[in-house]
Amino acid sequence: MSGFIGEFFGTLILMVLGAGTGASVNLKRTYGTGSNWTMVCIAWGLAVTMGVYVAGALGSDGHLNPAVTLGFATFGFFPWAQVFPYLLGQFLGAFVGAAIVMVQFYPHFKETKNPAENSVGIFATRPAIQSPLFNFLSEVIATWTFIFILLNLGDFTQGLKPFIVGTVIAVVGMALGTTTGFALNPARDWGPRLAYTLLPVPNRGNAEWSYAWVPMCGPIVGGLLAAGLQVILK
Repeated sequence: MSGFIGEFFGTLILMVLGAGTGASVNLKRTYGTGSNWTMVCIAWGLAVTMGVYVAGALGSDGHLNPAVTLGFATFGFFPWAQVFPYLLGQFLGAFVGAAIVMVQFYPHFKETKNPAENSVGIFATRPAIQSPLFNFLSEVIATWTFIFILLNLGDFTQGLKPFIVGTVIAVVGMALGTTTGFALNPARDWGPRLAYTLLPVPNRGNAEWSYAWVPMCGPIVGGLLAAGLQVILK
């Protein structure tokens, strides 16, 4: 249970802070309305840092991400017996974290009356240019970069390493994330996208499920490629 609990609360914190930043930037009449991409990347990096600290303290390895869990398990860096509780904690934590953001910003969702402005992009990812193959490749490349670095950090829940993980997220976002919004993480995309679909958030727009295969499949492929390469190099 410690794996499930750690991943649930770690991913919840990740989404509260990450999607909270998205809401702050995109919704009307917040003090952060219109802030720039650099702020978004730094905030997501710090969101991951805090999530990893929480997860590690509660007994998990701080994956917070099915692409990490599945890539690590496939190539022997993580036991398969723990995969299901980790994945369940990640998806449920992301869903609940998104729901908390909806409560926090409820008046601002009501104030943002144009569904095109009040979009799923607060919670999930969407491409800057619709190009399914290249959107998929963007997620593969960005996730491969992130997880390959992660594999060479050792135990990334200890000391200042969660902060280093956060800086990796931030620089990946600045360098590679401007094409698709850098999901890197199927749970971080699908859990909040489902919450946006099911929960009564005011002025809801289109949840864009036709795109959702990209942030599911791209990161998983990127994670598998990173872990496979690590095995070859070691």
